[in-house]
Amino acid sequence: MKKVIALVLALLMVLSMAACGKKADSDAAYIKDNGKLVIGYTIYEPMNYFDENGEFTGFDTEFALAVCDKLNLEPDFVEIVWDTKEIELNAKSIDCIWNGMTITEERAANMSISLPYVKNAQVVVVKADSTVASTADLIGKTVVAEIGSAGEAQVQGDDANADLAQAEYVGLAKQTDCLLEVKAGAADAAVLDWTLAMSMVGEGTDFADLKMVDGLELAAEEYGIAFRKDSDFTAKVNDAIEDLVKDGTLGALAEKYGLALAPSIAG
Repeated sequence: MKKVIALVLALLMVLSMAACGKKADSDAAYIKDNGKLVIGYTIYEPMNYFDENGEFTGFDTEFALAVCDKLNLEPDFVEIVWDTKEIELNAKSIDCIWNGMTITEERAANMSISLPYVKNAQVVVVKADSTVASTADLIGKTVVAEIGSAGEAQVQGDDANADLAQAEYVGLAKQTDCLLEVKAGAADAAVLDWTLAMSMVGEGTDFADLKMVDGLELAAEEYGIAFRKDSDFTAKVNDAIEDLVKDGTLGALAEKYGLALAPSIAG
């Protein structure tokens, strides 16, 4: 009798382990079982930020809330370090990176990325009285960008801008840190996202003494939401995105925050 009981218990354990293994294979099941979507973000206006009343808001913040509502999930926003975003994603500290992330071939090879949803470009920010008019004016000058960002890729790497590759590059933790360095005179220019610069630089902003170099766009880009590689949850989010485009929610959010939807979903 004891042998039979032991055999039954062993069989139950095997079946239990098999069931757990099956769940682990499905990212959608893992997230559903948790009942929440853990969203990795950095402070990046107008995508995710705290307004003057201390309320957490932004285009990506509201976008994520709308998707979670459609998928019956509780949103859990977790601030991350941008340079370690993929490590946190794979370690399951977060379930996605939803923070104005530029879609690149390298990222698409290492993560599962949603439909593109917003247009962006890399721009050069300098002091308002700066005479910099082109990237050639920054050869030998100090240029800052966020570590691991599309801006950094314009300053160093195989596809870097030829002029900016000859600048003295300093990588910083956040794009807002880059603006502070230029404001303080510690850097001659910052390379960062147009979506951030257009809301934080110039008259009436927190950095009224800074400006974007007129007519200088270094790369046209699109933003996407990143999930773990081969995640089956990505398709569910894509379905929600398409619904939010059709009912006008995403277009209204883009207008609210002064952004433009990616052409592929804008129709």
